[in-house]
Amino acid sequence: MKREPDWHFYRTLLAVLEHGSLSAAARDLGLTQPTVGRHIDALENSIGSQLFVRSPNGLLPTDAALELKPYAQTLAATSAALLRTASGHREQVAGTVRISASEVIGVEVLPPILAPLMAAHPDLNIELSASDAIEDLLNREADIAVRMAEPTQDQLIGRRIGEIPLGFHAHRRYLAQHGAPLGMADLARHRLVGFDRQTAYIRTMMARFPLPDNLVFAFKSDNPLAQISAIRAGLGIGICQMGIAAQDPDLLPVLPELFRIPLDTWVVMHEGIKTARRYRVTFDALVDGLLNYTKGTAHKRRG
Repeated sequence: MKREPDWHFYRTLLAVLEHGSLSAAARDLGLTQPTVGRHIDALENSIGSQLFVRSPNGLLPTDAALELKPYAQTLAATSAALLRTASGHREQVAGTVRISASEVIGVEVLPPILAPLMAAHPDLNIELSASDAIEDLLNREADIAVRMAEPTQDQLIGRRIGEIPLGFHAHRRYLAQHGAPLGMADLARHRLVGFDRQTAYIRTMMARFPLPDNLVFAFKSDNPLAQISAIRAGLGIGICQMGIAAQDPDLLPVLPELFRIPLDTWVVMHEGIKTARRYRVTFDALVDGLLNYTKGTAHKRRG
């Protein structure tokens, strides 16, 4: 049973037909002359017919070669169309991208960043995991993550956004009723919004940025989104990202010169997916959007 010729042999046949010599066909194809000769020999052995005869003017095609020419041209056109289609899919921004971010970032910050991205790319689907649990990028639990720490694994690549600062804030209605604290010790006479439990993360943060020991939280929740809602409702003074507060003219900074927690922020993904268009475009959109978001923290409105 004869083996079917390799598609590349027909490509070589077409080049020899067009250029009239093995050497010219080899230059056009980026091959060596002996390789082109082997392709023609293999094709002749496969079909059982001679394809070219030598003449003073170069290689002359036989009837068999001329009969194969339109089919070789069709194969060349099909191959080019196949490559364009494959390249087009590679360039398309389509498919699903899973993003991991903290609850606050995922709910308060990312949707306005993702909206124009998805409007520009209707075939892009986003899965957003808004959780304070860290998902494993190496095992592809998420494709891209917004993290508050520099990536340490070699397989991960990241772009540093900079610091997203947190600070005390209160609704202007609360401050109108109770006045603003004059110092950290003065916080003890105010209603405070804070965490219900001292998790390991909170203990670490409080060790780096200590608060007075006599503070009592009048409203407590382990959910940071609930705390932000409580601050917006005027329940008391609590900790909020300055960028979030900057978007609400009724949320005013409290003791900004005395208390500020900087969160070093990174956008991270696995290096193995960096060339895939949908991941790259999403990664870049998150970087640009978060950089713009951090600019709002530098010009926090004051009441």
